[in-house]
Amino acid sequence: MRRPARRTTFTALFLAAVATASLTGCQSGQDDSGRAGGSDGTGATASASGPASGRKADADPDKGTGPEKSPSAPASASAGPFAGLSADEISDRALEATTGARSLRVTGDVPDEESGGTLRIDLALDRKGECAGTMSMDGQGEAELIKTGDAVYMKYDERFLRAQSKGEPQADTEALVSLLAGRWTKMSATGPDAKDMTSFCDLDTMLDDADGDADDSDPVLTRGEATTVDGTPVLVLWETDGADRSKLYIASEGKPYLVRFESKSENDAGTLTFSDYDEPVPADVPTGDVIDLEAMNGRDA
Repeated sequence: MRRPARRTTFTALFLAAVATASLTGCQSGQDDSGRAGGSDGTGATASASGPASGRKADADPDKGTGPEKSPSAPASASAGPFAGLSADEISDRALEATTGARSLRVTGDVPDEESGGTLRIDLALDRKGECAGTMSMDGQGEAELIKTGDAVYMKYDERFLRAQSKGEPQADTEALVSLLAGRWTKMSATGPDAKDMTSFCDLDTMLDDADGDADDSDPVLTRGEATTVDGTPVLVLWETDGADRSKLYIASEGKPYLVRFESKSENDAGTLTFSDYDEPVPADVPTGDVIDLEAMNGRDA
């Protein structure tokens, strides 16, 4: 497996891939649980250790002193995971484990470059292209998504439809809400309107982007503190690439999956949490009344 620059691996791979999913585009075509687990012999351990790379352990690039407080209760300071491994070596193992996953769930809030708003997602996806979850923009309503087989199903609440219809004639907005609010819609996963969404739902496409060639960037990785995220023991890695800073939480028991990613950069601050690795995606075909958008004889929903 070719080793890409770590900035490409984590920041662009997950944060940018999620942020580029356009809710508006979807419309026109029409907190977490789970622990990283499993023994894999990666060398993760709960024994105390210091940094093997010579960099100062528990360094915080934001302050240049001690570690920033974690979002969860800190683990024992004596329980240093990944004994004898440098930050680079830990990152390599996390990359291998995460990109080898068959499925995962991603939740969080990230900036959407196209709209300038904040995209909130809770999606489970796998390498077969199955996908299920919810999305919203700036907290204005919610859209449910299921992609299974050759079909994409979407359901929008009224608040979401009204928010996405701002600027449209009032009569058109009312007609849209009357037709779609609270009802499942269906369209072909291979059609042009579903192209962006089906690509986003494919974990194989998302993770395989990590196999690209390394660029000239060489971010600096620093070991941080041992802590927990939603009960999962993790080790923090700080990543600094010029003015860009991010914080990676790597599972320190079982496979060293990426558990949380926090961008500290001013222009793209956001947090994503990853869980349910290798768990089945609940992408069941909706029951009951489903509006087939492609059978409406050209009506634009």
